[in-house]
Amino acid sequence: MSPARAPRKPRTAGEGIARSEYASGLRVVTEQMPEMRSVALGVWVDVGSRDERPRQSGASHFLEHLLFKGTKDRTAKEIAEAFDAVGGDLNAFTAKEYTCYYCRVGDRDLPMAVAYMSDMLQHSIIDRTDFDAERQVIMEEINRQEDAPDDLIHDLFAETLWSGHPLGRPVLGTRDTIKGMTRDQVKRFYDRLYEPRHFVIAAAGNLSHERLCGLLEEHMDTGRKLKPRTSTHGRSAGRVPPAAAGTMVRTRKTEQAHLCLGTRAPSRKDRERFAFGVVNSALGGGMSSRLFQEIREKRGLAYSVYSYHSMFAETGLFAVYAGTTPSRAKEVLELARRELADVAEHGVTQEEFDRAKGHMKGSLVLSLEDTSGRMSRIGRSEISHGEILSVDEVLERIEAVTMQDAANIAADVLGRDMALSVIGPFRRGAFGEGRG
Repeated sequence: MSPARAPRKPRTAGEGIARSEYASGLRVVTEQMPEMRSVALGVWVDVGSRDERPRQSGASHFLEHLLFKGTKDRTAKEIAEAFDAVGGDLNAFTAKEYTCYYCRVGDRDLPMAVAYMSDMLQHSIIDRTDFDAERQVIMEEINRQEDAPDDLIHDLFAETLWSGHPLGRPVLGTRDTIKGMTRDQVKRFYDRLYEPRHFVIAAAGNLSHERLCGLLEEHMDTGRKLKPRTSTHGRSAGRVPPAAAGTMVRTRKTEQAHLCLGTRAPSRKDRERFAFGVVNSALGGGMSSRLFQEIREKRGLAYSVYSYHSMFAETGLFAVYAGTTPSRAKEVLELARRELADVAEHGVTQEEFDRAKGHMKGSLVLSLEDTSGRMSRIGRSEISHGEILSVDEVLERIEAVTMQDAANIAADVLGRDMALSVIGPFRRGAFGEGRG
């Protein structure tokens, strides 16, 4: 292990939050919660499915599985036993722009968690036998998703909106790419991208920032100093990918029809993201939202109906989802289109506006009631934005949104041509699509 470089002077990023950056680009962010007896620790890696070549689609998620399979010094069983012995949790997830490995342990067990997770991230052996076994596990995971159309529809919608772009590819990969992937390909992916410059270490709970830095210096290779031109502050935004307005229908013998209707939306760096958050909340963010009231409560046409806004470095995605009886699918689709057009033209009402802002602020506060929620917030903020807004700053930005701000962004986004994805027992051409 190379000698650890001393971190730059910690700076406060908000009440109880501290941040340090090593010369290698490794970043450490913590939030102290002295009233707790636990710590949530996450290693956020600035590598996700969008960083894969088309033939390697699914490599990030494949690697996520493999890093639990043992290192040069510890077997997979020893890693599992260490966390089980202290009642801890250890898990991971892969997204389009990052991968997160996280755990939750008692505050006294933080040294063990840092040692084991540092070992996993840096010294996993990626054994060929484990590789073949995990390939089958991931194939089963893909099969499970294929059997869950209410989950699959969202991948299908991203593919419809951004066909041919990395953001349009599924995180899990496909059967063909997983079958064709080799251990050496994934190992090269690991060696090339799993470096300290891509890591953000985030922790929240009863801990000391300085103590965590000391543990990391003991167990993690901080790497070489970065070249001056290399940015370590969040993923840089590339060109905005063109958003298609096509229709894709996947024919399945399902009891329900699953619909996703939407378009391109503000990115995570767009100043209008807070205003659009208010619009999205008013449209489909809760039981009092327009879509829920019009489609479920008034007409009983769907059990599940909602809207969501996903943000990436250079663009975003807005979609409405509904699951309904196939014979009522076109009626539900027409109602959704009607509500989107109405908000695009007239905006939301004052009552909807106030309720949506309250919903956003309340949801944020309630999500931060435990160490895991706090760790996720600061880790995701640092890996995505390169900065951490305090809770008060976020609340202030939501409160600063005006009715006119909401009306302007609603007209811009909801006035665009929409992409549509459908899964259900439909014939080709049922929704005017050219392919399916």
